[in-house]
Amino acid sequence: MSATHSAINAVWRIESARIIATLARIVRDVGLAEELAQDALVTALEKWPREGVPDNPGAWLVAAAKYRALDELRRRKLIERKHDEYGRELEVHEAHLHVDSHEALDDEVGDDLLRLIFIACHPVLSPAARAALTLRLLGGLTTDEIARAFLVPEATMAQRIVRAKRTLSEARVPFEMPHASELPKRLASVLEVIYLVFNEGYAATAGDTWMRPALCEEALRLGRILAELVPAEPEVHGLVALMEIQASRTPARVDAQGTPILLLEQDRSRWDWLLVQRGLAALARAEVLSGALGEALGPYAMQAAIAACHARARTPDATDWLRIAALYDALAQLTPSPVIELNRAVALSFAFGPAAGLEVVDMLVAQGALRGYHLLSSVRGDLLAKLGRADEARAEFEAAAALTRNARERALLLDRAASCASP
Repeated sequence: MSATHSAINAVWRIESARIIATLARIVRDVGLAEELAQDALVTALEKWPREGVPDNPGAWLVAAAKYRALDELRRRKLIERKHDEYGRELEVHEAHLHVDSHEALDDEVGDDLLRLIFIACHPVLSPAARAALTLRLLGGLTTDEIARAFLVPEATMAQRIVRAKRTLSEARVPFEMPHASELPKRLASVLEVIYLVFNEGYAATAGDTWMRPALCEEALRLGRILAELVPAEPEVHGLVALMEIQASRTPARVDAQGTPILLLEQDRSRWDWLLVQRGLAALARAEVLSGALGEALGPYAMQAAIAACHARARTPDATDWLRIAALYDALAQLTPSPVIELNRAVALSFAFGPAAGLEVVDMLVAQGALRGYHLLSSVRGDLLAKLGRADEARAEFEAAAALTRNARERALLLDRAASCASP
């Protein structure tokens, strides 16, 4: 791939969500907005290799996409009264392409990206469709990557996304923030998809890199905006706390070659302690708000409390595994899930020994709910290795390596398999 094409791909990863959000505001149709954004990308692929990458490639793509949108509106005779207004907007935009395209996206209420995420999470869609569409539109993920995140076949996910866009179009969902009275019932799905976007950046499901930091940053930005919009919601602050603390580990999560470094092997002096402090402060706000409402911590705040246990331990040996295991017990009661059970098994193994963790993992294997999930085999391999069952551990690591779609993770798992020498 040429340097120009690599640059285009990088710019598209960063700017696609903003471009789609801007176009959706203009054409009032997220499916059409995505198509027009793709048209702008094709134009860049044609022109940039000949003319060079613009000084502000993001602004160039936005301008090109807006021209496409205007052409579409003219063709459909939907522009009429707005024609002159949008035309003037484009002329001004073209004359100021050097202006950072991020500047127009940071106001509290008029944030196109935030509007887009509330549209993608509209009640006319099923919860699964809301999450999938938001990952597609705001996370820039491929259908295959989203399918992996949801542990469903790619064809199923493709149909889900197409139906979601069609449903929004047919329902004529307005491109606007929900009314204040509607915010609470819309909030849970919004938090879910923001965290899914964050997770895809934190541990990419596929590709040649372990992390996609831009996705983590975008999820954090959206989470912080939400915290300003609905400051009295404990779970919003809980999610922000969880993401801040997890994001703090980013500088220590890979070595110079991009190889993943597991949590207990990381150099904690390289963690971003400003993000840790921000996360702990957000967690404290969630705890105060929950207490004032007479409620227990929600699932995001509870996961943030678990992350805080790691953040407060300056060395792995100082980790309060008993508290973490207790928090996972409570979390499993609050939101039962096989993935939470898998994480609980890890906590139990550190608090009470690997045999305790393996007992839970073996129950998950018997239930079959996580069949095909590589982390199940990875965790089981780790516990077997600690119990001295080297051959079985090696087989589990090899199975996990075969299941993952991330090249860096596969290499790590194969290295762990090779290290399991028979006694």
